[in-house]
Amino acid sequence: MTQLTQSVLRESSLPGIKLFSRGKVRDVYEADDQRLLIVATDRLSAFDLVMGEGIPDKGRVLTQLSCFWFDFLRGFIKSHFLTAEVDEYPAQFRTYAEQLSGRSMLALKARPFPIECVVRGYLAGSGWKDYQATGAVCGIRLPAGLTESAKLDPPIFTPSTKATEGHDENITWEEMVRRIGREAAETLQRQSLVVYERARDYAESRGIIIADTKFEWGLAASEIILIDEVLTPDSSRFWPSDDYQPGRPQPSFDKQFVRDYLESIGWNKQPPPPPLPAQVIARTSDKYREAYRRLTGRSLD
Repeated sequence: MTQLTQSVLRESSLPGIKLFSRGKVRDVYEADDQRLLIVATDRLSAFDLVMGEGIPDKGRVLTQLSCFWFDFLRGFIKSHFLTAEVDEYPAQFRTYAEQLSGRSMLALKARPFPIECVVRGYLAGSGWKDYQATGAVCGIRLPAGLTESAKLDPPIFTPSTKATEGHDENITWEEMVRRIGREAAETLQRQSLVVYERARDYAESRGIIIADTKFEWGLAASEIILIDEVLTPDSSRFWPSDDYQPGRPQPSFDKQFVRDYLESIGWNKQPPPPPLPAQVIARTSDKYREAYRRLTGRSLD
């Protein structure tokens, strides 16, 4: 059932069109043998559970920011992105323009690699915890004495598994090679680092630090292309550069606000998730929109 309440789309519904998959955030539909339609809903997951409430404009931010980056990278890296203009979609989708406009894209089908390609430019999150325990991140030895949120120069590539349920798990470079082969692993590593560095440099000019991010890659017609979302608040850790201070956690433009709230009430992280207060929903929505505005220089369409 489609849920459109106060500009929130928690679940899409396109009767007569085959649903290809439904993830924590995205609903994916079959367009034809070569293409998929990807719809970013306003669902939000935290601690691997989808919250009962949607976040206004979240799906639109994810889609439109991904489109911005795909255009930014065009001519440099190939991706699955075709168009986000509903008028250019196959005819069967145009009936649902109200649901799809601003939050969907037509994309090439690809066979995903079973690897999350994580690039870390700063020491945060699970990387910081790993470093504290071992002095390394995913087996990569780092200098002693680094503090939380320290800049990593050069950035490091730390692959992880791509879990369909539960947590992704960090793996070593050797395990990645074992899973997908050395040639593919080297290509994914090289391209992930270069894309990150280009995006990082641009974002810094817009007052945002991309602390870390994850990319997904796939094979289409035997060619490796960038797929899924790219450089969004869901797949990246964005920090305001004017408030950056190593040695402590940083404020961020993502769902960390929701995570902090859930931690503060002592939730045991088991289903069902607790309801989110209106102010937490509104503040999270503001953070997503602000990330879009800072990076693109324009308000959300």
